[in-house]
Amino acid sequence: MTPLSCRLVRAVDEVREALRRHLPRVLDEGDGPRAAVAILLHERAEGLEMLFIERAQRTGDPWSGHMAFPGGRMGPLDPDARAAAERETFEEVGIDLATAELLGRLDDLAGPVVPLTLSAFVYHLEAPPRLVPNHEVREVFWVPLARLLDPDHAVTHPWGANRYPGILVGEPERHVVWGLTRQLLERYFAILGRVLPG
Repeated sequence: MTPLSCRLVRAVDEVREALRRHLPRVLDEGDGPRAAVAILLHERAEGLEMLFIERAQRTGDPWSGHMAFPGGRMGPLDPDARAAAERETFEEVGIDLATAELLGRLDDLAGPVVPLTLSAFVYHLEAPPRLVPNHEVREVFWVPLARLLDPDHAVTHPWGANRYPGILVGEPERHVVWGLTRQLLERYFAILGRVLPG
């Protein structure tokens, strides 16, 4: 990894500045289904880490068992997508983002394959808070950003008759970031001038 890559992975200041310069594409918050997630970062001496959840196995959940960021569908009382991301994060993992630093927002994600409009907000936490996962979450863990960019962790993930690019962040076959979550990661790293392997 080049020195520039290391800096982009290690320093929250780099992320803050890159997101400050980024003008996110925000799609109309109309009547269609919407969801929002929180991308949570905190900085250790070794570099930045990002929070992922493993969704619990639940009937009727199209993302049952997937790796994801905390978040979910907007509710009728949510004034906007950011409020939905913060509410869902508190419900799912017990993190109150009211005092966290909002670094910025990624481009909204939508299209023929995505059954809703998905928004993502990036936060910096001064220290990793106590995690209190609810019944929707099987496991929660922090992943170093350097691992996400490491080609040795690039894998393919089977889904139906196809295979999709993924990133192994834990147990093989179980903890693979792919699909919508990987698409959000691509957008996050693109803002930092990096390309995900695979």
